[in-house]
Amino acid sequence: MLDSADYNVCEGAFGALQKICEDSAEFLEKSPDRPLDTLIPKFLQFFKHSSSKIRSHAIACVNQFIISKTQALMANIDAFLQNLFHLAMDDDPDVRKNVCRALVMLLDAHISSLIPHMHNIIEYMMIRTQDPDENVALEACEFWLSLAEHPICKEALKPHLPKLIPILVRGMKYSEIDIILLKGDVEEDESVPDRSEDIKPRFHKSRHTIRHEPMENGGSGGEEFADDESDDGLDDDSSLSDWNLRKCSAAALDVLANVFREEMLPVILPILKETLFHQEWEIRESGILALGAIAEGCMNGMTQHLPELIPYLISCLQHKKALVRSITCWTLSRYCHWAVVLPDHTFLKPLMYELLKCVLDSNKRVQEAACSAFATLEEEACTELVPYLADILKTLVFAFKKYQAKNLLILYDAIGTLADSVGNYLNKEEYIQMLMPPLIEKWNILKDEDKDLFPLLECLSSVATALQSGFLPYCSPVYQRCVSLVEQTLNQTMAHAQNPGQFEAADKDFMIVSLDLLSGLAEGLNGHVGQLVQQSNIMQLLYQAMQDPMPEVRQSSFALLGDLTKACFQYVAPCISEFMPILGQNLNPELISVCNNATWAIGEISVKLGPEMRVYINLVLTDLIFIINKPNTPKTLLENTAITIGRLGYVCPNEVAPLLQQFIRQWCISLRNIRDNEEKDSAFRGVCNMISVNPGGVVEDFIFFCDAIASWINPKQDLKEMFHKILHCFKEQVGEDNWKRFTEQFPPPLKDRLSQHYGV
Repeated sequence: MLDSADYNVCEGAFGALQKICEDSAEFLEKSPDRPLDTLIPKFLQFFKHSSSKIRSHAIACVNQFIISKTQALMANIDAFLQNLFHLAMDDDPDVRKNVCRALVMLLDAHISSLIPHMHNIIEYMMIRTQDPDENVALEACEFWLSLAEHPICKEALKPHLPKLIPILVRGMKYSEIDIILLKGDVEEDESVPDRSEDIKPRFHKSRHTIRHEPMENGGSGGEEFADDESDDGLDDDSSLSDWNLRKCSAAALDVLANVFREEMLPVILPILKETLFHQEWEIRESGILALGAIAEGCMNGMTQHLPELIPYLISCLQHKKALVRSITCWTLSRYCHWAVVLPDHTFLKPLMYELLKCVLDSNKRVQEAACSAFATLEEEACTELVPYLADILKTLVFAFKKYQAKNLLILYDAIGTLADSVGNYLNKEEYIQMLMPPLIEKWNILKDEDKDLFPLLECLSSVATALQSGFLPYCSPVYQRCVSLVEQTLNQTMAHAQNPGQFEAADKDFMIVSLDLLSGLAEGLNGHVGQLVQQSNIMQLLYQAMQDPMPEVRQSSFALLGDLTKACFQYVAPCISEFMPILGQNLNPELISVCNNATWAIGEISVKLGPEMRVYINLVLTDLIFIINKPNTPKTLLENTAITIGRLGYVCPNEVAPLLQQFIRQWCISLRNIRDNEEKDSAFRGVCNMISVNPGGVVEDFIFFCDAIASWINPKQDLKEMFHKILHCFKEQVGEDNWKRFTEQFPPPLKDRLSQHYGV
């Protein structure tokens, strides 16, 4: 039918073929009849058809097979490229859009075919990024995001930067239509209620449930568990389509700044000078966005300009246009860590107070941007904020009265982050009296099935951990409601499993967030949580939740189990024989966070159980040794596994020591980087116990053990004596000459530390 003389038949057939290629690409590729050997050359013939609609169909069909590097396409790649280049200047925007899309995909799937033409392709894509049709421009702009991921990016793009960067900055300016859609001319809208469809569905992001983060940086789980939050500040356009030319241009500038770093500054600085102080607010706004976009990549080179830029940005927080105020909040959040580390709070203080004013702005978009920026400032500043706590709380509590539904969710996050950042400094009667009543009021209004509970539960979890005993007056109703939410979710899950027609599936986020808040309570209230546990059926519920098919539920269950073990072991102890096999089954490093929390809980239980742990060693030890020796295991999981193996050896040295040789080298490497703390202490005592039972197990890797000992800054006196004894025993066993030869291999700092602290 494609060859039909009747245009309508040809176009109709192509429309159908395009849908088949979109929906069934994999089937066509794998079919034994190899239909693509016929189809792809056939499609290529139509790239030069007189009808733009047919040209567009033809490219769209071939494009379906680029990413998977289909054999039939690879065989015709040169003809495909020639035809694409031929269509580069086509009059029809749909054709140009499909050409751009093809080139972006070829960059990822078959870059070698593009390299000989790269200079011309870049020139072409720069023209298309400014295409009068925004869909074409957006498709072309994706090219810079893809190119930045390739090693050739720097070399290929360097000569073009002076032309490309201004194009990207121009693409970041709001168009007139954007401003109308964003109601950019409406300055005060704080009293307009949010429509339910304006509030994006919000998913629970687990904040606390990666247990034990022994690194210097604290935090909730390190880089392997970082939430993939979009941090491009471009979520301010939520009423526009999610992805547009402005966002794409800003994202491209951001990734290119990370590729070129300081080399980009000679090009971008003159542009910033011109845009930041421009009379037209739309251009000034795009300059402020550009300044924020380069923050991560160009930080080193920007530092010298920040003493004048930060006060300028702070002054922009008072700009009469709400869209300027909101983007300024975001850009300041990208540079705030610089302001935080300066002595005397020269910049921190004005930055904080001006952001707090914006938190109470009369425009909802500014409130949102300011609240998010303030949460970032809290994370960076931590306890530097303590002197200002009264003012901060006054503002955040006042915002409760002011905010509509959508911004309330961000406000909870800002309060939770504040609690995480200042910790127990929040536990002061006057602060508690300010903060808790509005939170509890919201808590009482929200129904059990209302998803707005998630952010409030997350917030309360942080607050409970920070307030510790200060949370006691509020803990009982909060605890009971969480237990009830877990129970309701489990019951509904069972009802749905037995009778899916009658009962719908439960939303397990309610259970996950409740388990996390219970963890926060256990961690904050410590022993005080015991009587609440005693009066509830949380242990039976935990037994069910630990076996849930959903990994996130198990992850939060194991975190809670570990926290309850630390806080009130007497109520956990009777269930250990049922819990331990489940923990053993979850030592699967494919699910990092689940495995991490199961490992951590096993370690906490072993410290409390003591020698009685021996009956469970076989359930867990083989898996733990496998994990510690597995290549590319994330750092947090390695550290947790090492600590738990050490703790098992501490309480049951005779059972674990025979296997010492299988893990000691990795064990030492994993724990040499963590700071001195209780967990490290118990783990090292365990290894010393195991070495005294099986000294032969450490002989081959003794240099690693010496290095791990030297990583201690300040071990407790009796632990230091254990180290001293082991080192001197080895020295005596091998004799003075051998010991001297052995220590000659040590790096000088290690040698010095050992002789200084342990006299060997």
